[in-house]
This record gives sequence, C-alpha cells and structure tokens, in this order.
Amino acid sequence: MRPDLAVHYGQERLPRYTSYPTAPHFSPAVGPVTYADWLRAIPTNAKASLYLHVPFCRRMCWYCGCNTMVAKQDEPIAVYESALRCEIDLVSRQIGRRLQVGHIHFGGGTPTIMTPEAFLDVVGLLRHVFFVLPSAEIAIEIDPRTLTPAMINALALGGVNRASLGVQSFDPVVQQAINRVQTLAQTAAATAGLRQAGITGINFDLIYGLPHQTVASCLDTVRRSVELRPDRFSVFGYAHVPSFKKHQRKIADAWLPDSAQRYDQACAIANALKDAGYIQIGLDHFALPTDAMAVAFREGRLHRNFQGYTTDESELLIGFGASAIGQLPQGYVQNATQVRAYQEMIASGRLATAKGYALTDDDRLRADIIERIMCDYGVDLQATCARHGVEPDAVLNSAPRLQALLSDGVVELEGATLAVAEGSRFLVRSVAAAFDAHLDASRQLHSRAV
Repeated sequence: MRPDLAVHYGQERLPRYTSYPTAPHFSPAVGPVTYADWLRAIPTNAKASLYLHVPFCRRMCWYCGCNTMVAKQDEPIAVYESALRCEIDLVSRQIGRRLQVGHIHFGGGTPTIMTPEAFLDVVGLLRHVFFVLPSAEIAIEIDPRTLTPAMINALALGGVNRASLGVQSFDPVVQQAINRVQTLAQTAAATAGLRQAGITGINFDLIYGLPHQTVASCLDTVRRSVELRPDRFSVFGYAHVPSFKKHQRKIADAWLPDSAQRYDQACAIANALKDAGYIQIGLDHFALPTDAMAVAFREGRLHRNFQGYTTDESELLIGFGASAIGQLPQGYVQNATQVRAYQEMIASGRLATAKGYALTDDDRLRADIIERIMCDYGVDLQATCARHGVEPDAVLNSAPRLQALLSDGVVELEGATLAVAEGSRFLVRSVAAAFDAHLDASRQLHSRAV
C-alpha cells in the first residue's frame, strides 16, 4: 500500500457502493403504488433474497451509523414485530405466489433484541409465504453482550447458519469513548455457544479510525479475535458524520486519528489478518481460504449488495422493516425510515415505501462496472459494455476522474481492461467513483475513502 496515495485521496468522501446509484439519490417519486407494480411484475422463475431490519438496541454506541434507536422496554419491540409480520403478509399478497428464497439476512440495530418466540414467529411466517430453499443462507447480526442461551437455541431452530458478531475493538479506552464496553470473554462465549448449537458460519466486525485508537490497539484486537477463528472479518473505517448522526457528537474530533493514522491502522489490520491465514476480499472483507466467500472471490462470482460483499447471486432483494431497502429489476425502493411512520403505513394496509429510484440503462451499465471493480479490483470493459450494447470508449470518455488515477498509478488500463494496481487496492472506492455519474450531488454524505 502506498502512503502517498492515502494522503492524496484519503480525505475524499465516497460511497461504499453497496448500490448504484446510492441511497441519497432515491426520491419520493417511487412510492407504494410503484413498488406494488414492481412486485406484481416479478418473473415467475425468480429467486429472491430477503432483508429484515430490526431498528432497536439496548444502548446506543456513539460510533453507530445505522438506523436504530434505544429500547429499554420490550413493548415497542413487540409492536414493531407485529408491523413487520403485517408487512411480510402485505408484500407476499402483492407477489401472489411463493417465491423461492436463497438468502435471508436479519440486520439492525440488534435483531437478537427480539424474544426467541417472536423471532421464531417471524421465521415461521417467512417460511409460510415464501419457499425458503433447504440450502438457503440465513444470517443474523448479533451483539454478543446481550445474546442469551435461549436466543441461541431459537436461532438454531429457525435455521440460522451464519452470525455476524460486532466486536469493533477490544481496547478498553476505545470502548469507553464509543460507549460499547465488551469483553473478550463475552465474545468468546457467544462464539462458542453459536458453534455448539450448529451455527458454524461466524463473522466478526472490526472498525478502525475510532477515537483514541492506535495501530497497537488495532493489532491487539486482531490478535485476540483470530484466537476465536471466525470464518470472516468485516473491517470498516469509522465514518464520522455528526451532522447526520447526532449521537456521534459525543465523540470529539480531536480524539480521532487523521487520514495517515487511519491508513496505518487499516494496513496493520489487513496485514495481520493475512498473516493469520485470511484472504483479503475487495474493500473490507477477509475470509479463510475455504470459506464460500473466498471461493467466490477466486472464481469471479463475488457480488455486492446492501449488506456488503456476498455470495448471493440474486438480483431480487426484498426489504422488510423501517428504512429497509429492496432491489428489483426496475430499481430500488426504501421503506419509511422512522419507526412510527413505518408502522402507521403498514397499519393502514399500505406498503411502507417512502422513496426509491427507477434505473436507467446507463445506471445499469455503471452499476455493473462498479460492482466488478469493487469485487474483482478491475473490470473487462469490452465484455461488460457489450452486455449493455455500449462501446467502451463512450464510457471511458465519460469518466474524467480516471485520468488522474492512471497518472498516479492507482489503476492500469490495457486496451479496455482496467485493473486496480496491487499497491492501491485500498483505494478501490476511488476507482469505482470514477464511473459514478451521480457522485457530485451526494459527496458530502459519505465516509472518507481511507
């Protein structure tokens, strides 16, 4: 990795490209009526993925950028679960048949804040209205601090086979600064309990760029984490946007590492994980060589959606819950973000779609290019453009930012084959952004490139 490029490009605010165009470009022009039309037009042989958002936590972590809120009592969660089940029924009735489902992901917030009985009720309804394939991956995000043995049993009974555990950092100074005190023992107990229940797909989430974080503390967290040998790691750079997430104002700017320090932390984590036997995948993932994600990466079958890198090949993602985003052949839809607004729409018998985006042919081309860059560190523009009936020169001529990347050695271009240079892969978002026709309108809303 080249530190000079980290300094030059690291301050740019860029999307993580879990979609294209990205969510800031969604508008109310796409609402419940449009979404209903798109659902009814789903092809008969389609295979879907499902995302369910549970926007509640017991305590707020100051670094959090997710759509979540603190629920100290169980009643608001129970009311929300009822709305979630009603939405599942509403959507399924629009589709009119049992779609095949190959992936289900519970995100949050803390999805395991639900009672075990409520979780199994939701899973049971999903299996009733959809045909969940026996081979389906069912994943859930977990806060190890609040995971109970009863919930572990419910997850196993519900067919969960992959769990993502939030770790972030084991440094007690960092933990105090982000309001998330979590011991190694808590994390180890959750990991062991899940494995004993047969949930063997384990992911750990780490973050660099946190307040008071250092290279030494990052390396200590990696050392402790790899002792538990999760299959995958997700390693994210902290996005400090206090104007957008008010609770982040509890983190003083002076506590945060600068771009060079963030770069050093990212490099240290990446190198330590690779030394421990993990394969680096795209922007922010690491996996053991035998893991399905590592295999998909080697074979060029990796994809990227709103949950990040995935082995899921479906182009149909149906989202449930407040703020949940769905993807259909025609475009994107997003539910009302506020829980009350979401629940009121569902209670009235309407779909909760608040905004969305109808894709153009140019959007589909650029989405294809950007996904391959994010997943493969490069793209065959000749083949990709041919699939969309466009000449590569037209795309290259519409990417003025690309010239600087070529001049700086970040990317290499041979004919119509573009590749991110080996030492510049940490800037893959910057390369993808060169093909983003919408970037300037949303730049201030995104996290730093490094």
